[in-house]
Amino acid sequence: MSKIRTVVFLFLLILILSVAHPAFASVCRNYDGLRRQICILSINRSAKNYWEYRAAVSVDGVKRPTEVYNCRERVKVQQDGTVLPFEPKGPGEMVCSFFNSSLRKTRAR
Repeated sequence: MSKIRTVVFLFLLILILSVAHPAFASVCRNYDGLRRQICILSINRSAKNYWEYRAAVSVDGVKRPTEVYNCRERVKVQQDGTVLPFEPKGPGEMVCSFFNSSLRKTRAR
């Protein structure tokens, strides 16, 4: 009976360890001068207005609700409709520079 338990335990252990769990990755930046960390948790580009991104970010580990970042006008639209300008070295600048860095490399060639 003891051998059967050991074999079953080893089988279950191997089965549990062989399952690949999904990865939850986020893009983070540290701003040393301001001593803050900004992470993009999820980001979607607007199909209609390519300069707008709907993104959920966290600042210093505090998750913010999803907001619309307008990179053309440098403003963000909160869920209640409030329009605010980007903060210097804030989430808006990070969201807008997230995809633009690859565009700059392509245009430079």
